[in-house]
Amino acid sequence: MSPALGVPYGAIADGVIAARAGRILHVGPRAGAPAFAAAEIIDCEGRWITPGLIDCHTHLVHGGDRAHEFELRLEGATYEEIARAGGGILSTVKATRAASEDALFASAGRRLAALTAEGVTTVEIKSGYGLEQEAELKQLRVARRLGRERPVTVRTSFLGAHAVPPEYQGRSGDYAALVAGPMLDAVVAEGLADAVDAFCEGIAFSPEETRQVFEAARARGLAIKLHAEQLSNLHGAALAAEMGALSADHLEYLDEAGVVAMARAGTVAVVLPGAFYFLRETKVPPIDLMRRHGVAIALATDANPGSSPLTSPLLVLNMACTLFRMTPEEALAGLTRNAASALGLQDETGTLEAGKSCDLAIWEIERPAELSYRIGFNPLHTRIWNGQ
Repeated sequence: MSPALGVPYGAIADGVIAARAGRILHVGPRAGAPAFAAAEIIDCEGRWITPGLIDCHTHLVHGGDRAHEFELRLEGATYEEIARAGGGILSTVKATRAASEDALFASAGRRLAALTAEGVTTVEIKSGYGLEQEAELKQLRVARRLGRERPVTVRTSFLGAHAVPPEYQGRSGDYAALVAGPMLDAVVAEGLADAVDAFCEGIAFSPEETRQVFEAARARGLAIKLHAEQLSNLHGAALAAEMGALSADHLEYLDEAGVVAMARAGTVAVVLPGAFYFLRETKVPPIDLMRRHGVAIALATDANPGSSPLTSPLLVLNMACTLFRMTPEEALAGLTRNAASALGLQDETGTLEAGKSCDLAIWEIERPAELSYRIGFNPLHTRIWNGQ
């Protein structure tokens, strides 16, 4: 599936892909393809080949789970009520702080294996469940270790500004200053983050506090991303766009001014149907507005213990179509091409083009729409990462 224009999915019938040393050399129709001195030829027997899937927003590294809060929500408690009562993110913080790096690596590895089993070749992993320096560093070290020891590309995001920790309740500004200063310095000193993220929301951080964190990140040469407009509209997406963020994520309450700002800045919209579904939300992200203004729309699992305990990118494709009314072609672009842009990796992966990493998913399907159509069925035949 190439970026060819005017063809559904950019599809090439009877195509050929040539690769060497983990990089794509050529993509095109078999007829007229250059002659390569191939060490190995693999006949895919008519199967569909897409770029490897990219999960551009996850929280894979954490301790414990929140099954009890799932029960509470079914009994009528809201996400915000649980959070204000000390549950939500803070309950996971307690479990994460107590867990060893090896324990976190083992549990995150199981979640990562579920993603790669459905064709994921690149994944972003955030911190944000430590909320103090050493625990945040511990999460990021585990994420980096996953990238070294598992056959998958891992990008990391420092999400120290995910929630206000118990010891800073009522002093969110003081904690934001800690994140933007000593904590970020420690992250940079160990080279643990590719980007800095924050949660701009009434139960988390104000736009002013978010700006402080982002200015510190940019001063240290790090990319920025933002959880924005999930529960209300604090105009975080416009702030993210103003500051050149790679992406703004969630976006249920995004307004047209925010969409226009994102379009002008080239900031990718990452929509997360798993969280929308699991929290039983009713306000759908403004997909039509994004289409109208030409904002690239990416998808991700948002794999996390509280609002999206989801490790199936294929189910994300179906949810995007059924809940958000995206087309199957838009959904697949959201987990490949646009997801790559949301991580700043558009020159490296996300489409099948010469020069890019040979990250492929080979599927037992008759047409690409099957990837979004089926529920609970995995048609992956082979996953290829970095040519292997």
